[in-house]
Amino acid sequence: MTDPTSPAATLRALLATLVKAALIADEVRLAAWRQEAAALHGRLAGRDLSGLKLDGIWILAVREAEAPALRPDETQVSLTLPQACPLPLDAVAGPGFRFDEAVGRVRKSASTG
Repeated sequence: MTDPTSPAATLRALLATLVKAALIADEVRLAAWRQEAAALHGRLAGRDLSGLKLDGIWILAVREAEAPALRPDETQVSLTLPQACPLPLDAVAGPGFRFDEAVGRVRKSASTG
């Protein structure tokens, strides 16, 4: 089992938060996810992420974000997200992280049917 404080687990949680924000149009949840993403991003600061397999972590994050309990609220895009992470690592974990831009890129990468 992965250590929940490991860089991989933190990155997966951050990516899952971005996916949820891309899929669900709810301003209250979006505000909470924005704060959660900022906290997770802060935990990644200064960590060595070079050995992480971004696409593998992305796939796990998408599965986490597509929890059955959230599906009725997923109205922004269809659930068809790419197998490869649509964000480069520096856009997610680097100092220039922008929540709204990252969510927009995830949303655009999804198939809209």
